Amino acid sequence: MAFLADRLSNIKPSPTIAVTTKAMELKAAGRDVIGLGAGEPDFDTPDNIKEAAIRAIRAGETKYTAVDGTPALKKAISGKFKRENGLDYKPNQITVGTGGKQVLYNALVATLNKGDQVVIPAPYWVSYPDMVALAEGTPVIVQCGENNGFKLTPEALDAAITPKTKWLILNSPSNPTGAAYSRAEMKALTDVLVRHKHVWVMTDDMYEHLVYDGFEFSTPAEVEPQLYGRTLTVNGVSKAYCMTGWRIGYAGGPAELIKAMATIQSQSTSNPSSVSQAAAVEALNGPQDFIPRNNAAFKARRDLVVEMLNQAPGIRCPRPEGAFYVFPSCAGTIGKKTPDGKTLKTDEDFVTYLLEAEGVAVVQGSAFGLAPYFRISYATSTEALKDACTRIQRACKALT
Repeated sequence: MAFLADRLSNIKPSPTIAVTTKAMELKAAGRDVIGLGAGEPDFDTPDNIKEAAIRAIRAGETKYTAVDGTPALKKAISGKFKRENGLDYKPNQITVGTGGKQVLYNALVATLNKGDQVVIPAPYWVSYPDMVALAEGTPVIVQCGENNGFKLTPEALDAAITPKTKWLILNSPSNPTGAAYSRAEMKALTDVLVRHKHVWVMTDDMYEHLVYDGFEFSTPAEVEPQLYGRTLTVNGVSKAYCMTGWRIGYAGGPAELIKAMATIQSQSTSNPSSVSQAAAVEALNGPQDFIPRNNAAFKARRDLVVEMLNQAPGIRCPRPEGAFYVFPSCAGTIGKKTPDGKTLKTDEDFVTYLLEAEGVAVVQGSAFGLAPYFRISYATSTEALKDACTRIQRACKALT
């Protein structure tokens, strides 16, 4: 359609949202579908956070707020960064957006000129390359294979950097793989970045609290103070606090960048929901004891899914350090035939087969920049996961 902007040709709809939508449509049509595509906890938002929102409503805190966050929320975020990450951010170094996605997008739009390059390790969250493209930047995808734990190596990072590189986007623990960088691995990357003084770091720490087996989280500006002045440390309340629908993300960074991001936001959405901001204050300042309880459940689910998937013919599933995803290889199914005679040529063929044959909705690895794999979110009930993995085993056994 000639009326539409050319930039739309550079992007595609989110594959994860597309899978979730398809699963919902099939359920509405009466199909027995287990959706494992959505990246959100199945646990409810804790009651103290809900009550804080209700109090805010009753107190009339339903008006516009400052564009990029209330003073109370910025204070809470500042306290969180100091307490948990050893990072000092003043209120003018903190921004609040309508979800972490808006914060990332604001930063890219505020900083990228046409042709600027952004290094993105793959597998990546599906939105990173498209957001870079919308901002007229050039995504530079670096393949991070299973042999390296799906992690960026210092050598690969160094090789990807050019004079046009403006940002590295680093997500740990990762969506889609659950891979997380140890402090030593993070330090090896920051050592490279210290040498390349023109490269800024955008760190997506959304899954910070979702780590298992004694893993200790670290973030670049904490590991290497020399990077503090060119790092945007992005986080939010969606995952750890079970608040995906409240839409609150935030970041700390250099004041000049934060001010530019606020300018972008002032001409797009303006402030995030005032009620959600009040809830987020309670999330960050209130009791944190539910997080380890939730993590214990996530770890048990992870272990169940890894064990069951590794019993499916043609599937190999690594055990991730964090988040609530597994990223199994389906390489052993490629080239095989389904019961109705179709040959599986790609991971997209495989996930389509799972959905059509067994009613299990997952997302193909190619959507995240690495094939042939698929992503499963285990942020759902143990019963549903057992059922889904049994169906996947059955579907794999039916291939010839």
